[in-house]
Amino acid sequence: MSLKLEIEGVMFNVVSGYAPQVGCELEEKDKFWLDLDEVMQSIPRSERVVIGADFNGHVGAGNGDDEEVMGRFGIQERNAEGQMVVDFAKRMEMAVVNTFFQKRQEHRVTYESGGRSTQVDYILCRRCNLKEISDCKVVVGESVARQHRMVVCRMTLVVKKMKRAKAEQRTKWWKLIKEECCMTFRKELRQAVDGQEVLPDDWTTTANVIRDTGRRVLGVSPGRKGDEETWWWNEEVQEWIQRKRLAKKKWDTERTEETRQEYREMRRKVKVEVAKAKQGAYDYLYAKLDSKEGETDLYRLARQRDRDGKDVQQVRVIKDKDGSVLTGANSVMGRWKNCACASHSPLRHKRSLPQDGQAIFSMFSHGGEANFA
Repeated sequence: MSLKLEIEGVMFNVVSGYAPQVGCELEEKDKFWLDLDEVMQSIPRSERVVIGADFNGHVGAGNGDDEEVMGRFGIQERNAEGQMVVDFAKRMEMAVVNTFFQKRQEHRVTYESGGRSTQVDYILCRRCNLKEISDCKVVVGESVARQHRMVVCRMTLVVKKMKRAKAEQRTKWWKLIKEECCMTFRKELRQAVDGQEVLPDDWTTTANVIRDTGRRVLGVSPGRKGDEETWWWNEEVQEWIQRKRLAKKKWDTERTEETRQEYREMRRKVKVEVAKAKQGAYDYLYAKLDSKEGETDLYRLARQRDRDGKDVQQVRVIKDKDGSVLTGANSVMGRWKNCACASHSPLRHKRSLPQDGQAIFSMFSHGGEANFA
């Protein structure tokens, strides 16, 4: 069984396996290792991979000529099945993690039965990622099965810090609801088009003039991403939040009990003011829901509630045509563009799709390529 995870832009593969027992036929054992080889070959070298399996073999104590794949802290003598584990690790440039950490005997034994204690359950990782493993041991007292014990491995992924994408700044067109802002905007717009009562015929020029005037008169959003509903913020709330930030900065600098109490009191007041502003905004919204101008606010509220109710906020990974997982924003967008271009000719692809695929395809391609994009 193989599981692929995306963690902070790093693809992490977890493979679980169960090797044939010692008394099984050699043909069955060879098939297991061939299947495991195919799984490993299907995982790109750039992705992390960890294998946790009951290999039903003893890799033995010491490492002899196998320092590149084993540590010195195994158990008992190596048998034929254990040699298969070591050979597999060499082929795939992996390391048997259990043997690299010096533990007491009870924290290395993974199998107990009939008075026999041995080690048959192992965790493997790529040799180049062994430095990311901080610990590996057997948890005594956790009975996963009657005879086996749980093996726990602690791994810290070294990932590149991704730059936080900045949201696009938007013009605050909703301020035009206020009569004062609307009159100021009209005045500035007339001056921008040289005092003409009728707008120019060139729509591109006109649109640019309107946008520039709107940004100058109405202002723009700060361009920060967040999950909070901040559309109801007013100037009073912003003022209190600014006071709280100043109090926090003062406490960080002085670190006295007085500044700490001041910061706590400011936090309490901000919560009160935020609650008042939010309640007032919702009361005003509910009062005008039946009006024509209230439809925009209603739809905005519904969209916000819909986004908050979804577990997945964005799709960050997608597979390319060869089945490899793409994690970069540019590569993901490029893949979606290729899909949109491929849908330009519906008749070429429609026959090869299953019934459910045809329904999805027709839904996206109805109305032309622009609908799909």
